[in-house]
Amino acid sequence: MLTISVFVFLIGCTDRDDELEGVQIRVKNVSSLVYETIQVGGEEMVHENLSPDSFSDYLEYETAYTYNYINISAGEETYVLQPIDYVGEAPLPFGFYTYEVGIDDEGNVTLVFVVD
Repeated sequence: MLTISVFVFLIGCTDRDDELEGVQIRVKNVSSLVYETIQVGGEEMVHENLSPDSFSDYLEYETAYTYNYINISAGEETYVLQPIDYVGEAPLPFGFYTYEVGIDDEGNVTLVFVVD
C-alpha cells in the first residue's frame, strides 16, 4: 500500500513544464474585433476564429522571443506588427507564455508578453 501511495504521489507531482521540447505560446485577443486569422511568427503558426477576450490553443515554437511578427485578419482589414530584428534579445526558455494581442485606436497592433 505504501509503495502505491508513493508512486501516485510522484506521478501527481509532475509539472506540465517537465517534458517540453519547445516554447509554448498562445494568443489572447484583447481587442473588440474577431480575429479570423492571426499568424504569430512563421507561416505555419496560425490561429483561427479568435473572439474578443478569448485564448487560442498553445503552439510549439523551436525559438521565440518576448515579441514576434504578428499578422491579423479581422473583417476586411489586415494588421501587422513587424519586428525589425531580435539583436540583443535572448530566446525564451522552454515554458508556457501568452501574447496578449490588441489593436489600438490608430490601427497599430499591440502586444503584451505574459509568463503563464
